[in-house]
Amino acid sequence: MGAILLLTTGAARADDFIVYSPHVLASQSEIELRGYRYGDSRGDFSGGSAAELSVSHAFTGWWKPEIYLARYEKEPGDNGRLVGYEFENTFQLTQPGQLWADFGFLASYEHQTVANTPDAVEFGPLVEKTLGRFTNRFNFIWEKEVGAGASSKYMLRYSYSGTYAVSAAFRPGIEAYGRPGDHAYQAGPVVSGEWHVPNTTGNLEYRFGVVLGINAAAPRRTWLAQVEYEFF
Repeated sequence: MGAILLLTTGAARADDFIVYSPHVLASQSEIELRGYRYGDSRGDFSGGSAAELSVSHAFTGWWKPEIYLARYEKEPGDNGRLVGYEFENTFQLTQPGQLWADFGFLASYEHQTVANTPDAVEFGPLVEKTLGRFTNRFNFIWEKEVGAGASSKYMLRYSYSGTYAVSAAFRPGIEAYGRPGDHAYQAGPVVSGEWHVPNTTGNLEYRFGVVLGINAAAPRRTWLAQVEYEFF
């Protein structure tokens, strides 16, 4: 499992390959492990990987805080290391079906433990639209370094997920990611789903896929993986 869930990093971060839902389900708790790994022999990408372990609990029907207990990164040509912690918040702004789409907002604070690396804040809107068996999600996230040595620039990343629910356990689809600051753009197939764990209140969710580089500044392939246990 650990090998599958390794992720890569160059200019990208571990959060860059996830499309968040705006939905919050009151009293639900989650344990999540996700990651990515580049499949690219070029020196700027070869051997890079990263992973994150987090826990969360929705205290209300509109607020879900999440704590990243471990954030691991391995840069190309370097050794892997733990890079810090993160406190993330998802806010559900509208009820499902209330408007033409469902809206939420993400806000997080990243504390870096690597020397001479500034902390950072992230924030931005989350959008989801379901039509029959099709679900579409859009995220627009800005990042800003804070503290000593912080850059004055705001970095934008955006992402899209489109899936078709063949069943609860099998939802094939496509994901696309853009990081204009790195001039990196990627898209590719994914498959996700969930199973109810018998005799419990929990569900086991999975997501696997690969996104391909659309331009030369992006890695040729990025393998994605996510496993999550949700319970009440």
